[in-house]
Amino acid sequence: MLELHAPVVALMRDVARNVVMPRYQNLASSEISEKADADDLVTIADKESEIRLAEGLAAILPEAGIIGEEACAADPSILDRAGDGLNWIIDPIDGTGNFAAGKPPFGIMIALADAGTTLAGWILDPISGRLCHAMLGGGSHIDDERVQARESGGALPIAALAVYFMTPDERADIALRSQDRFALVDIPRCAAEQYPRLVLGQNDVSVFARTLPWDHAAGTLFLNEAGGCCQRLDGTAYVVGDMRRGLLGASSPRLWDMAAELLFR
Repeated sequence: MLELHAPVVALMRDVARNVVMPRYQNLASSEISEKADADDLVTIADKESEIRLAEGLAAILPEAGIIGEEACAADPSILDRAGDGLNWIIDPIDGTGNFAAGKPPFGIMIALADAGTTLAGWILDPISGRLCHAMLGGGSHIDDERVQARESGGALPIAALAVYFMTPDERADIALRSQDRFALVDIPRCAAEQYPRLVLGQNDVSVFARTLPWDHAAGTLFLNEAGGCCQRLDGTAYVVGDMRRGLLGASSPRLWDMAAELLFR
């Protein structure tokens, strides 16, 4: 697995430099469109990035399939095989809404999964160049430094709760349960930023309703390998290809248990 790291990182940085960043704050209105799903945008940069990433990853590991966000938007049946065999999982620009608005954060996310188990994950911030990466059983790193997830240490746990894909009743329930139990902060609307915040002690708890693999395969591995905890709401592991809703991440197992009890039990 280690032999894949350098070529994957080189590919991501090349795509960030030559495809994504030249389009940043430089998009025509005709280069931004809305997907069939409400509240979900796509830009020409997303499409170009995915093409370049898919071509590069296929060259790095030809035996792996490709599960890309934009390819799945065009042909949803591709997602049906996400948990089958060896697959690259690609999010060409995570946080497209931010990118399209000309503001951070946004990122490029890649994971390699085998039969639903994430083996490796990479999360690149194209603006700062920060690279978060993890391998199963190998710990988590930011750039070349190994990192350990840490709690914020605030009087109340800091929670960023992504509830916009929940039903109105679910949102109301979360709001009631979290009142006076958490210090609520705005979500970045970008999983490529949210997962590092949980590791770096900036946030303690995050809830996600929609759990598509390109948004969460790399991030869950990064958080778990750093010693945090990201699991389904019932405490089972996140598995690529499992399309159930609901995912809870925390900067420590202790805070995961507490948040699960307060928010969902």
